[in-house]
Amino acid sequence: FKEYIIYASEKLSLYFKPHKGSIAFINAVEIVSVPDELLPDSASSVPQAPDFKGLSSFSLQITHRLNIGGDLVSPNIDPLSRTWLSDKPYNSFPEGSRNVTVDPKTITYPEGGATRLIAPHPVYATAAEMADAQTTESNFNLSWRMSVDSGHDYFIRLHFCDIVSKSLNDLVFNVFINKLSAISGLDLSSKTNALGTAYYTDFVLNASAITNGSILVQVGPTPNLHSAKPNAILNGLEIMKLNNAAGSLDGLFGVDGKYKGPNGGMSSKKLAIAGIGFVMGLTAFFGVVVLLVRWQRRPKDWQKQNSFSSWLLPLHASHSSYISSKGGSTSRRMSIFGSRKSKSNGFSSFFSNQGLGRYFPFTELQIATQNFDEKSVIGVGGFGKVYIGEIDGGTQVAIKRGSQSSEQGINEFQTEIQMLSKLRHRHLVSLIGFCDENKEMILVYEYMSNGPLRDHLYGSKENDPSPIPTLSWKQRLEICIGSARGLHYLHTGAAQGIIHRDVKTTNILLDENLLAKVSDFGLSKDAPMEQGHVSTAVKGSFGYLDPEYFRRQQLTDKSDVYSFGVVLFEVLCARPVINPQLPREQVNLAEYAMNLHRKGNLEKIIDPKIVGTISKGSLRKFVEAAEKCLAEYGVDRPGMGDVLWNLEYALQLQEASAQADLSEDKTTMNIQMEFSGEEMQTPSRPLP
Repeated sequence: FKEYIIYASEKLSLYFKPHKGSIAFINAVEIVSVPDELLPDSASSVPQAPDFKGLSSFSLQITHRLNIGGDLVSPNIDPLSRTWLSDKPYNSFPEGSRNVTVDPKTITYPEGGATRLIAPHPVYATAAEMADAQTTESNFNLSWRMSVDSGHDYFIRLHFCDIVSKSLNDLVFNVFINKLSAISGLDLSSKTNALGTAYYTDFVLNASAITNGSILVQVGPTPNLHSAKPNAILNGLEIMKLNNAAGSLDGLFGVDGKYKGPNGGMSSKKLAIAGIGFVMGLTAFFGVVVLLVRWQRRPKDWQKQNSFSSWLLPLHASHSSYISSKGGSTSRRMSIFGSRKSKSNGFSSFFSNQGLGRYFPFTELQIATQNFDEKSVIGVGGFGKVYIGEIDGGTQVAIKRGSQSSEQGINEFQTEIQMLSKLRHRHLVSLIGFCDENKEMILVYEYMSNGPLRDHLYGSKENDPSPIPTLSWKQRLEICIGSARGLHYLHTGAAQGIIHRDVKTTNILLDENLLAKVSDFGLSKDAPMEQGHVSTAVKGSFGYLDPEYFRRQQLTDKSDVYSFGVVLFEVLCARPVINPQLPREQVNLAEYAMNLHRKGNLEKIIDPKIVGTISKGSLRKFVEAAEKCLAEYGVDRPGMGDVLWNLEYALQLQEASAQADLSEDKTTMNIQMEFSGEEMQTPSRPLP
């Protein structure tokens, strides 16, 4: 999640351009129009110097926004949909502070000063004061330390509201930033002429004052203050990084891709965005960018204009990428329905003529899901939410309702209907029907009561009152075999093969008997008839994505084979395929498992719940299959038929080992019984 404040004219152009050797992608962009007075064009400098001017020429990235002395303030409360986090993780000396809270309704905003857009009532209604404020002497400061990137100037906004004093002029204190004096003898009464009145002040901290990668904000009582109760408070804190490379939000690369360095300048108030900071190569993580946009001028017909000129995305993340907007901005969602005036999307007549599945009226699905009650939700994906419902007098089904905010979802909707309507296999999830009434995108499938495979590996929540039982090694092999059969049918069973393009453990569903079925065909593609590949924009899920497909943008059935190889290691190790919390060499499961296997240490990451239950032969054959699937080049990977054969062989080896162990146990038991019987027949004394 990244959040920026930028200046823009009537038109805002968004560009996502990867750094060298990386990829660019985005899940969502949320744009909120804000008033000009939200940020000034100048602010006081720290260390003390002439005021810092020209803030309007910078993009500001919000790094910290804290509600001091209180809990999280949610976007639902903030008029600009901002989130204010609790200050607890950043308080350097919590023992020396005491939280104070008053009724937010008592907070007032002065004319010509702070407004609710600057900060909402709950921020000013909480504060941290000195814990020993009742003593006659205090010699420490309240302190908050936040980690930041070095090499940048930072805009800092402090929010104050005297909710602790009984009378005016009781509260006078000093403010320090990185131990440099920002304000000496701040008297809130002189600023607001009232108690419980909002006030804020702004600073720009020079990059030279950041020496340890952090910003320290402190408030403390003025020395020798002739007040009976020396005290200091802080209500809210915002820190924003000044990204000053031309047209770039990462501060280093402009839209031309050239390195600008930390001192690059921006020459235009019309900002083009590039190099989103969370683009991190193949181990990239999904995120949302929020842009708080200050429009220089807004024509009356502004809402009719297209605010988004282009996206430069060489890679589309799995499922939908969308743009939504708030605060007066309009959504960029192009209709694909042309000039149709009917209530349907126009698919139903086409599909009904082709005999492609049952058509459900929208009202029938409302009844089936109790009007799409949230209690009926059994899953959420990029396409939309999945509900459990009942049709035809009690038949349980899974009902996937597409999100109206997704343009890509329409393509997935069509693709899934067309693909599944011509596919029938024991190991593929069956499509029952669909609904496109009132521009809805709803798919109805057979219900898979045991849900996605991932939940059975590591997806269940801790302290769950009904934890999911651990899958045995034999069960895991059978699930992998079933999935391989489904994929093998896709690649070879139809007149023209089909490439799934999104093979992963969340798209392998299990029925009540743990029978595996491959699901989610929204990204599927017909395999080429003659040439060995089809050129297409890269789509898939990070961690499972075939690197050759990513490099060449040429899709083959071997891309599914690679993804399935990742699934095999995920089944063996029961951990996410991408885990950014781990050391760098362990982040990517497939790479880490292959490295350990080459060193002979693969047992280190095998799921501890099944360690000791896998026969050596079965494990060797299973890992051999996974390793071949992950070959760097598709031509070196086996087909799904070969993968299936190896997995079936691994199961036979496991069953043979289990049978041998059972026979050995029986033999041992018989020997023990015979030995015990001989002892019983031994005479107690010599016969005469």
